[in-house]
Amino acid sequence: MNKPFPKPPFAEQQQPIPGHSAKMDPQPDYGEATYRGADKLKDKKTLITGADSGIGRAVALAFAREGADVVVSYLNEEEDAKETKRLVEEAGRKCVLAPGDVSSADHCRKLVQKAVDAFGRIDVLVNNAAHQTSFESIEDISDEEWDKTFATNISAMFYIAKAAIPHMKEGGSIINTASVNADAPSPHLLAYATTKGAIQNFTGGLAQMLAEKGIRVNCVAPGPIWTPLIPSTMPKEKVAHFGEQVPMKRPGQPCEVAPAYVLLASDEASYVSGATIAVTGGKPII
Repeated sequence: MNKPFPKPPFAEQQQPIPGHSAKMDPQPDYGEATYRGADKLKDKKTLITGADSGIGRAVALAFAREGADVVVSYLNEEEDAKETKRLVEEAGRKCVLAPGDVSSADHCRKLVQKAVDAFGRIDVLVNNAAHQTSFESIEDISDEEWDKTFATNISAMFYIAKAAIPHMKEGGSIINTASVNADAPSPHLLAYATTKGAIQNFTGGLAQMLAEKGIRVNCVAPGPIWTPLIPSTMPKEKVAHFGEQVPMKRPGQPCEVAPAYVLLASDEASYVSGATIAVTGGKPII
């Protein structure tokens, strides 16, 4: 029987943005001790944004154990990124670290070129990087905050996908990280939730656009997942009770989300495109 995952209440905790995995209590479970690969992604060349920690790290670990090489894109969290690199290389796969801000269109294009220079092609693109901040009222959201959220969460997907598609062949897969907020928006995450709705729409449209090229486009919609984004962007009293609101009464761990990305990246999902996979602890999405 698998060990039970931790349930709230947790210790009240806060970190500065973007947060660091090692400072969290309890520590996120990335699947280090549990994920077993089966060559589902053998020799695939992958690019994952926001892969230093959280969902991105769990996906990088799972991809590597399934046989994929990984470009790990991240903002500036060097220590977290080095740990992800260690996990990928421990699985016997190549890992390239690519720091920088995906809210910059120029960086997005350079990021794709770095992946192509390293691996020669891109088989799987995971657009996972995200920015969020919690606000009590719309008056508290600055123009700069609104623009940063959109630039990081949705504009980056456009720039990266546009640059990557010429380097993707038939059978390629693009996976975007949406959220339960796309269907059930939190009022305190107005900007973030709005971008997640846009991501779901972008995914559906791009899937239709790329069908003739044989490139699939899907998204994963996580519910409350225990990642550094939580203590770095939410009030500490909410962090202490994070995840209690879903039927399972706890947040999901990053390792519980990663298998959805593996499925969508694999050739076994050859007829799945334009879909959203919900990983929400029992909370339905419409």
